[in-house]
Parts: sequence; C-alpha cells; structure tokens
Amino acid sequence: DHIYHIVAEIRDPRNVIIAEIAGKEEVQLVIFDYLVSRITAQTCRQPGLSVVFTELLDFSGDEIYFENEPKLVGRTFIEAMFSYDTSSIIGIRKKSGEVLMKPAFDTLIEEGDMVIAVSEDDDTVVMSNISEFGILNEAIRKDPKDYKPIPESTLIIGWNRRAPLIINELDKYVAAGSKITILAENKDAEEQLAFHCSDLENQSVRFWYGDTTNRKILDQLMVEDYDHIIVLSIQGISSDIQLTDARTLNTLLHLRDIADKKGHNFSIVSEMLDDRNRELAEITHTDDFIVSVKLDSLMLAQISENKELKDIFEDLFSAGPPSIYIMPAEYYVELNRAVNFYTVIESARQQNQIAIGYKLKNPNQQTKEELILAHGVVVNPKKTNNVFFSEGDKIIVLSDEDLSTWMKQ
Repeated sequence: DHIYHIVAEIRDPRNVIIAEIAGKEEVQLVIFDYLVSRITAQTCRQPGLSVVFTELLDFSGDEIYFENEPKLVGRTFIEAMFSYDTSSIIGIRKKSGEVLMKPAFDTLIEEGDMVIAVSEDDDTVVMSNISEFGILNEAIRKDPKDYKPIPESTLIIGWNRRAPLIINELDKYVAAGSKITILAENKDAEEQLAFHCSDLENQSVRFWYGDTTNRKILDQLMVEDYDHIIVLSIQGISSDIQLTDARTLNTLLHLRDIADKKGHNFSIVSEMLDDRNRELAEITHTDDFIVSVKLDSLMLAQISENKELKDIFEDLFSAGPPSIYIMPAEYYVELNRAVNFYTVIESARQQNQIAIGYKLKNPNQQTKEELILAHGVVVNPKKTNNVFFSEGDKIIVLSDEDLSTWMKQ
C-alpha cells in the first residue's frame, strides 16, 4: 500500500474531525481562518510581523530547513546557534521525530538529530568554522522588564467570518481592561459577535453599525484615540475581489488622512484579497498588510514540501510559546553603535531568547531583497556583518516568555 502525503485546507473548523477521519495519518490539515486570524491579531500589536511570517513562508526568501550535521553531535544547542554565520538555528528535530522549537540552550544534540534552521536554501545550512565571534560585551544591554501590562484599545473596521476568531485571539494577548470597537455594515455582525465572543476575559466590546467607507462615521469614532486599527475585507457584500479591495483602500486612505491631519501615528493592519493591490495600498503608508490568499497558498506549498513544517508553523503563529516578537533594539544593545549580529544573539541569549533578525525604522541601506520591500525587515542576517541600530529600530526574537506584557508602550 502506498502512503500519500496530502495537504488540505479547511475553512470551517467544524469540518476538521471528519477530514481527519477521512485522511487519517496521510493528511495534513491547514485551518486557514485560524492562521490568518492569529497573524492578524499578532500583527496589529507588532507592526512588521506579517512581513516576517511571509518571509518564512515565501520560497523566494529565507525559509525553514532541517539539516543533519554530524559535527554537532555531543554539542549543546547554544553551540549550534553560534556555529552558523548565514543560518539561524531555532530548534532541534530529535531522531524520534519530536520537534523542539527553542529548546533549552544546554540541550545536547545526539546522533540522528537534525537542526532546524532559517536559511536562504537547504544547501546554505553550512557550519562556518568561525571561532572568534567579535561580540562586544560592553555594548550588550538588558531590559529591566519592569513594564506593566497596559490596557489597549482596538478598532476593527469591517466584518467577515474571521472577525470573531481575531477578537478571541486578541483576548489572549491584551491586558485586562482593554477595549475593542467594531464598525460594521453587515446586518448579522452583532449577532455573530454575541454568539462567538461571549467568553472574553480581557476586552469589553462595543458595536457600531454603519458604512465603513463613510468619512463622517470615521471622524465620529475618533480613530486617532485607538492604539490599533484592523481593516477587514468585507466579504459577502460583493463577490468581486477588486471591488472589495477598492472599498478597503478607500477606508485606508481616509484613515491615513485623519492620521496626517491629527498628527497621530497608529498601527493599521489590513487584509488585501489580491496581492497585486498591495502596491496600491502602499501609498496609504499602512504599517502592515495581511494578504489572505497569498498566505494561504504559501502555507500549503511549504507543508506539501515537508509535512513536519505544519507543527512548526502552528507553534510560531499561535499565542502559546515559543512565539516571535519584535522588540525595541535598545533592550539588547547600545544604540548608535556598530555591532555585529553575534552580539545581538548573545544579548538575546542572556535573556533566554533567540534573535533571528531585525526591523529598521528608517532603512537607508538596501540589502536582503531591498530590505523586504522597504518594510525594513531582515530575517536571518549574516552574523558577522555590523549593524547600526537607532531609536525606533527593533530586534526580531523567538521567546518562551510572553514578551507582549513588557513591550514598551
């Protein structure tokens, strides 16, 4: 009997059980709405995060690979981390098949184990033989972690089937006392909200019914008072993808104009159904975009290449540990001083984190695919290269601890 490797997308979570019965061990199920809702919830609080996720999923950038390296047998995970200059080691796949994302740093690598690496290609996961790392210990900084969780206010403009999932997902991240406002024109949105979001612990919800492209309503909402804004594609009103994206762009342009006139900066995350409309959306200077269809296809393609990636992606994209965070650079190194990325990795290690990249606020040098289309994001930088971090720059880390509770507000 031939064992098949089947990857299937499930849009309605209620169908998971029957799909698992039908596919048994041969099928890998991707619950697309869960994926997008998780990424949306995380990205609205950490602008740039969807760019990091897309980079890990996109075959044209740096991806996740499994590599067997006999030279690492008997060495610790931390030694493996420092053994690669052009790859970022984020975990171990044990000989038994168990996947350990961000294991304890003193975990020993045994015969038959594989390292899990973020790298440009499978043939670039190569040990560097570097023994002098050029770490500037005097440049290492440690955040005191004395920030208190602060209640947040979120505005969701638009409504679709993922909205309740996003609201429930946000509840896992925000501090108690947070508030969420929904502006929607779908007549059944308030009923869906009451049915699917009845057990929120950290957020209170209010609902506005109205046209999401109406400037008067947006002004009445005082959008400049919100910490985060999510603009959802309003599916159901029209089956025309371009018309739906046009409405989203209309709302984004109003929001950006309000921000400019009020002199207020806020995080805006938006869904775009057609990736070709991303360039149009760039003129709104939106902080981040969730391109639903693109994420969908990238995830399916990656898992079809390696079914073990499914568990890794679910770990990284879920609220549970370990998770990816984008943290202020000054938590790790002295600003306005050239340091190599080995120094950043060592600083993060001292705080029980793995540094895998950075995000520059004002990128002035063009590297790594034009710094991922000017979002300033670099995943898996060459560790021997120096970086000059300034105010507003961020470090991308993998952490077991919920760092969202001590992110600088």
